[in-house]
Formats: sequence, C-alpha cells, structure tokens
Amino acid sequence: MIRYAKPTTVAEALSLLGEDSWRILAGGTDFYPAQGTKPLRENILDINGLAELRGIAETDSNWTIGARTSWAQVASAPLPACFDALRQAAREVGSRQIQNVATVAGNLCNASPAADGVPALLILDADVELSSTQGARHLPLGEFILGNRRTALQPGEMVTAIRIPKSAAVGQSAFHKLGARRYLVISIAMAAVRLVIIDGMVSDAAVAVGACAATAKRLHGVETAVIGRKAEQSIADAIISAQIEELTPIDDVRGTAGYRQDAAREIVARAALAIVDESLDKAAA
Repeated sequence: MIRYAKPTTVAEALSLLGEDSWRILAGGTDFYPAQGTKPLRENILDINGLAELRGIAETDSNWTIGARTSWAQVASAPLPACFDALRQAAREVGSRQIQNVATVAGNLCNASPAADGVPALLILDADVELSSTQGARHLPLGEFILGNRRTALQPGEMVTAIRIPKSAAVGQSAFHKLGARRYLVISIAMAAVRLVIIDGMVSDAAVAVGACAATAKRLHGVETAVIGRKAEQSIADAIISAQIEELTPIDDVRGTAGYRQDAAREIVARAALAIVDESLDKAAA
C-alpha cells in the first residue's frame, strides 16, 4: 500500500525517512509533470508543513537558505550584491507562479543540467546540508550533483539547507541565460559570474556555466584569465580567449554542441561586463 505523510517537524520527517523509502514532495513543480496521469508507485513524504526549512538567515560564518525557500523569496530577499546572480536566476525559474512554489532544494535535487539556480550557487561556493536521524553532513554543491538527474543523496537523508560561506559572499555578481525566447524556456546555456573589484582591478573571480555538460561547471581557466586585470571593457577579450576544458556540450533540439561552446564564452563575457559597468557607474557616482 502506498503511504502519504505530511510531517510538521524536521525530526518527524527524518524519523519517517529512516523507517521506509519515500519520494519527497516539496514545491511539486518537477514532481507533478513527471508523474502525469500514472498511478503513484512510491510513498510520498510531503514536507510542505516544515516551516523551519523556509527562509534565508545570516550567521557569523554563513548565509543559510532553507531547503523549502521558494525562488520568489530568493528573488525578493534583501541580500548583498554578490547574490545578484542568484536573484536574477531566481526570476528565470519558470513562470511567476512556479517561482512562488518551486524550492531551491528541489531545483538541486532534480539535478537537471539546465537548472538555472545551480551556476549562481556554484560561484558562491555553496554547500548542501544533508540530514538524517544520524545527524547532518555537508557536501560542496559540485559534489552533491553527480550527473543528469543523479545526486549524492543517500537513503534516509533529505536536504535541509544550502549554505553560503561568508568568505565567498563578497563582490558583485551577474547571471545571463540564453534561450530560444525570453521566458518559460529551458536554457541553451546559462552563466553566472562573481567578481571582486578593488581599486579598479579584479582581485578574485568565480565563473560557472550550466547546460553545457552533465552538470554545471566552474570555469577555472576563465577565472584565472580575469584575476589581476583591470575592470574594464577589455576583460571580455580575456574571457573569449581563455582556456575552457570543463565543458562537454551535446547536440540537441535547443542547440548544437559547437554553438553551446561558443555561446558559453559570450554569455560569460556579457555577465562579466554587466558587473564591470555597474562597478564603473558606482565609481563615477
């Protein structure tokens, strides 16, 4: 017999996960389309009653995003400029109605190569909190998402939070998405960039691209190419000519592998220039 449970505390949810196999239901924006009209074959653990997993909090060492935090909450949160890419990505996750219910953790657990939120979290060095009755463990986001629809989540575990270390919550960031139309489209490619600009020079950089490999990737060659450069328009040339080894795009109905490879460089450059332009505007003000 298929079971349905809606716990009201995390402890209760973890206890249930420890005693049986469950499909966790949060926002449901991936669950319901995948389910369609097929009969349920898995136990359903509905975590929408877990108020403690919703919201964004700041501690001395981290910013913490609760697993049930919606993308609409992220988009409207009063966060530092380093989170701008994440807020911009939040506005690209489906329609406004989807953003109101879709959760940050659900987007990660679905593990789509084209998940808009992942590059923006990668440039913030995010890690994922995995909880069970045995306690909690933390994995870097790049180690949590293993491949297309595959994660490191173990039986009895659920994602309870995403943490951003204060050491990475610096600088300014921007997100750029390439799709066949402006809204409600799966990405051909997307890029998130975070730059730390001090006295007109790029002192640190984090760059990530999604939909161009089985998982979103940090582009370490591009990061190295821009660190130490002046924050000016010519930074785009360094990005376009930088070595990129991390991407392994595919041909599909949205674009060819070659197009994605070229587009990735271009949208990274556009995101970086958006940050540079904003920095120059602030300096001139």
